[in-house]
Amino acid sequence: MNSARTRLRRHLERARDRTRSLTDISDSELTAQHSPLMSPLVWDLVHIANQEERWLVRGVGGRQPLRNDIDDLYDAFLHPRATRPELPLLGPDEARRYVDEVRAATWEALENGSFDSELNRDGFVFAMVAQHEQQHGETMLATHQLREGAPLLDAPEAPREGNPPDRSQVLVPAGEVEIGTSSDPWALDNEKPAHRVHVPEFRIDTVPVSNRRYLEFVEDGGYERHALWSGPGWKHRCDTGLEAPRFWTHDASGRRARQSFGRLVELHPDEPVVHVCFYEAEAFARWAGGRLPTEFEWEKAARWDPETGRSRAYPWGDEEPGPEHANLGQRHLGPAVVGAYPAGASPLGVHQLIGDVWEWTSSPFEPYPGFRAFPYPEYSEVFFGNDYRVLRGGSFGTDSVACRGTFRNWDLPIRRQIFAGFRVAYTPAGTGESDV
Repeated sequence: MNSARTRLRRHLERARDRTRSLTDISDSELTAQHSPLMSPLVWDLVHIANQEERWLVRGVGGRQPLRNDIDDLYDAFLHPRATRPELPLLGPDEARRYVDEVRAATWEALENGSFDSELNRDGFVFAMVAQHEQQHGETMLATHQLREGAPLLDAPEAPREGNPPDRSQVLVPAGEVEIGTSSDPWALDNEKPAHRVHVPEFRIDTVPVSNRRYLEFVEDGGYERHALWSGPGWKHRCDTGLEAPRFWTHDASGRRARQSFGRLVELHPDEPVVHVCFYEAEAFARWAGGRLPTEFEWEKAARWDPETGRSRAYPWGDEEPGPEHANLGQRHLGPAVVGAYPAGASPLGVHQLIGDVWEWTSSPFEPYPGFRAFPYPEYSEVFFGNDYRVLRGGSFGTDSVACRGTFRNWDLPIRRQIFAGFRVAYTPAGTGESDV
């Protein structure tokens, strides 16, 4: 097997190992709906395999369907998450058998399939399936965070020592930068094509907003100050009674704490804040005298090398993420403290742009100039518009195969179950642009 096939097999195996770790639980836990925001985990399990069967077993392998009766049941566009428990889903044993049957057929397709077609040039469709499974791995991890009861997951504690940079902000000079990619063979359609964008001068925080900083906002009445919130944000805050990030609470002695995968843990002041919605991030940024960065600003801060003028694949360079660069891949069940990964800093000195927490940007999810839906419109195209906001950078629950400097995530601005935080950008005085 050549190196590309070996690499793809490694990614597919890692994705499956993670899926098993998230679904190797009792049948009752697997079939329960732990939140109307999420599917029962058994639905995700079969959906992952069904997508793999469609694209790899039938598509690349040319085989007849292993099952003719489940495609519609596991189509995410046909059934909202809240109603999926009402469907005649496969039971746990049948689901696991199907998953194993699909994977056995996938190995045949990987060994014998051609890499000459547009769909599978450089193994794209296999990489797409690996990314899809890892994305659902993060979704299933969020389901575990939402479930009640004793902990089912465990992992080593994230780093608790960091060296935050002396400067709290860096200046990013005005100028053109390459956004997106036309050369990464595994990039998804919304990351393409590469194009030049002029980004005005701005400043940006060197680290994500920490619990310590966010608590200052809370204690300064940030949730009660109408002027800090946008119109839709204030309405959402009032309608839902927001008063702190999701999962924040107090322990028996009254100290700030948070719920984390079935455990009550002390709120670490130097961890990036997580489980905030776009509107909360937007209000904090205004309170701090700034704003959320645009996604182009975020990408310039993450990828642009001022010495060469080129855009890197990652803040630290073009090599794939290692454990010294970023907190990725569910190695830990939470973010590391700010400043914990100096080896992952960008050339401008901006830290933790990859991993730990997804970062809200101010940008709606829109296509790049020259966008072409590939290989199907439902991955990106149907979500374009002002309803969604772009998030960048990945979280502790994002695998490296689905995380790079060009990767674009998106979600509704009210969502808080995702592992999202943010950092603040600032428009320098005299540029003619407002911070708010």
